[in-house]
Amino acid sequence: MPEKLNFLTPEVREKLARVKLLLMDVDGVLTDGKIYNVPGPDGKPWETKAFDSQDGIGLHWLAWNGIATGVISGRESPATEVRAHQTKMRYIYQGHIEKIPIIDEIMADCGVSREEIAYIGDDFTDVVVMRRVGLAIATANASPEVKSVAHLVTSRRGGEGAVREVVELLLQARGCWDAILRKYEIAL
Repeated sequence: MPEKLNFLTPEVREKLARVKLLLMDVDGVLTDGKIYNVPGPDGKPWETKAFDSQDGIGLHWLAWNGIATGVISGRESPATEVRAHQTKMRYIYQGHIEKIPIIDEIMADCGVSREEIAYIGDDFTDVVVMRRVGLAIATANASPEVKSVAHLVTSRRGGEGAVREVVELLLQARGCWDAILRKYEIAL
């Protein structure tokens, strides 16, 4: 068993192995939660965010291994749209604070059960989703209330590799990690 999985309970390892769809919030999960407003070409404020490059390659690995991904965010942001497309996300929902109807819509489209969904969140609006999926994950920077409902809390903060940490655990639990290491000529 890969070393990182040894620290998890058998229940969490089993939940990881069942995941066919990884959904997540954006601000505080894919980013550190900071939103930058800079002057655009027309002088009006333009919003941007910083995303972690290791999270990005990890999301590609999930796509290569048949695990769909997506975001459900309360905020609308062109930067999120671009990043989601760059990382091959199948589901991109923005401007949705009420996330339960979105989960139901995605489940119907993707043909997965709640037990086959993992969700990464960091704030109160994520808890309702976390209570309805098979694997609830909180980032290290999540509020204590969010961490208390999570099956797993990452050691990394949102925007600082939390998603990559989850990706590695998912691929290890599914037995796909060694193939990733071989692809990059990393000794096993």
